[in-house]
Parts: sequence; C-alpha cells; structure tokens
Amino acid sequence: MKAKSILFTPIKLGPIEIPNRFVRSATHDFLAEKDGSVTDKQVLLFTHLAKGEVGLIITGHAYVSLQGKASPYQIAVDEDKSIEGLQNITEAVHAYPSRIFLQLSHAGRQTKPKLCQCTPQSPSAVYEPIYKVMPKEMTSQEIHQVIEDFVSASRRAKQAGFDGVQLHVAHGYLLSSFISPYTNRRQDEWGGTLANRLRIVVEIIRAIKRIRGQDFALTVKLNSTDFLPQGLKLEESVKIAAELEREGIDGIEVSGGTAEAGQGSIWKGLRSEDQEGYFIQSAARIKSAISIPVIGLGGIRSFSIMEKFIQEGQVDLISMSRPFIRAPYLVKKFREGKIKKSECISCNKCFNLRGISCAELKRG
Repeated sequence: MKAKSILFTPIKLGPIEIPNRFVRSATHDFLAEKDGSVTDKQVLLFTHLAKGEVGLIITGHAYVSLQGKASPYQIAVDEDKSIEGLQNITEAVHAYPSRIFLQLSHAGRQTKPKLCQCTPQSPSAVYEPIYKVMPKEMTSQEIHQVIEDFVSASRRAKQAGFDGVQLHVAHGYLLSSFISPYTNRRQDEWGGTLANRLRIVVEIIRAIKRIRGQDFALTVKLNSTDFLPQGLKLEESVKIAAELEREGIDGIEVSGGTAEAGQGSIWKGLRSEDQEGYFIQSAARIKSAISIPVIGLGGIRSFSIMEKFIQEGQVDLISMSRPFIRAPYLVKKFREGKIKKSECISCNKCFNLRGISCAELKRG
C-alpha cells in the first residue's frame, strides 16, 4: 500500500483543514441518554474514531428541537444545557488531529408522536406509511421557528467546540422533505418552484453565516434522489448544490433515499468492487457543477476503489459508516498497510437500541 496515497493528503472544508480524505458519515449511535444528553460511551466512541485517524468525524443526527426528535437515545442540541456534554466529545476528539462536525437535524414526518411529543411536522400533510403518521402542514410561523432552531443549534455546536456543522438535507427528514416535490406541495413562498422549496435551507444557511465566525465550517448532506416517482431527481439536486455553493457553504456530502421509498442510504449486502460507491456517480455529477469539496459514499469498502474515486476527480473525500462501527481504527490500518479492504459485510445488524456495535465481531 502506498505510503503517500492521495487518501492521506489534507483538504480544506472552508476554514477547516481535514488531515486526510476519510470521513465518518453521520451515524445514529443509540448511546445518548433518554433526554438526549451525552454519555461516557459516546465520548469513548468518538475518542476511538479520532485515535483511529479518521480525518473528519460527523456525529449522528442531533435534534434541534424536541419536535424534530427522530429516534430513541438520539443526541440533543435543542437547549443550552446540551453544550457541556457535547464539549466532552469535542475535547476528546481534539486530543488528536481529527476534526469533528455536529450534524443538525429535524425528523419532520419521519418520527412518532410519542417520540416528538407532537403531531409530526411536514411542509405538506402527506401520509408517511412507514411510520404510519399523518403529519400536519406547517404554518409559516412554525417554519420560521424551525429556522431559528437550526441557527440556535449551530451556535451551541460552536460553543461546544465543534469544527463545523452539517445540515441534514437528506433521507426524507424535514429539510429534505421541503426540497422534494413529493412531500412539499405548498403553493406559498415555501413551495412550488425549486427556489421556494429550497428557501428554508437558504434562510438557515444565511442566518448561520451571520453568527459562525471565521473558524467554523458549514456543510450540507444532500439527497441526490428520493427514489420516489414524484420525488427529488438528480437534475434538481445538481441545481440545488450550485445554489448552496452560491450561498457560501463549504462542502456537500451526497446521499439519497427515504424511509418511504424502502431504499435509504444504508444498502444491505456486500458488493463487488465494481459496484462499490452506489452514490458516487451522483456525487460526481454534482461535483462537475460546483467547485467546493464533495464527499462521496455508498457501500465503499476497498482502499484501491477509494483511491480511484479521488484520483479520477469524482469526489474529494470518502465517507463511510458501517466499516467504522466494525473497525474504528480502519484508517490507521489502511495507512500502516495492514489491510486493503474493510471487513464489514454490510449485514446492518450493527444498528440496535442497545448502542451500535458489530454483530459479526460479537458472534465471532
């Protein structure tokens, strides 16, 4: 294995330099307390990832308001009391060269009333068959409140010592559902045209930029497609990415899918090398239209394939989730030439309410 591979060269996301091209994609870890506060287990999880030389670590989705809570044991950033616990994570990570971003999210219609203690919110009242939820159409006042919630959450992330934030505009969550014509059927200033559907995201970005300072990155995780007949398509996602770049974001991670489509971002089953990177083509199409760094993902396991994607200019960084659940020291092992491919078999048994962990390792 090459000691000077492009995968081990630094790159900047806005003002933040990432020491290598490896990204731990946002992964819900089921390790927070019931009230969303940080636990020692979470701190240890992120410590191992940083010690394992992951260049950029993105936390699991943190809910910006209780109405936006998506899952049990999800991390919270909805109140100032969250800051102290979150700071424990950043201090642990910053003992190493790794950088860490907090992913900010609102579940929208992809939650349960018992979790969010509300009637789930959506740009339009479109039934969600997986969660069996009929959401309420948000008022303009409620939309402005969500914008404020994201901005306040970004301020807390900065105070807690994060190097940046990632806005979750993917996988059918609230911001994703605003940009999708399937879930956004409004006829006011928040719906209809692409510019109107993107308005909530643009307003969040503009407001965060006013408070973020000079040493704080602002990135977006973007759906390339919803995998729904009337949903978001790649052609519109390319236009969205270009508009987000004009608004001043520092990088885009390209994903796809929704719960309702039955095809999210975590595809089950191991793929051959020529099938790794199932969202890379979409990411490459978006990269061709913008100049800011693009993060690619999609069942990538082989070092040579990761290297190829970057050398060919299809993406700038490689993002993985499940391989780091199995082996948080994966990047270090790659650098030392100990392995050439992740041992993750994409069984998806690592996601459980007791906290993420590799079921195959336990069984072995």
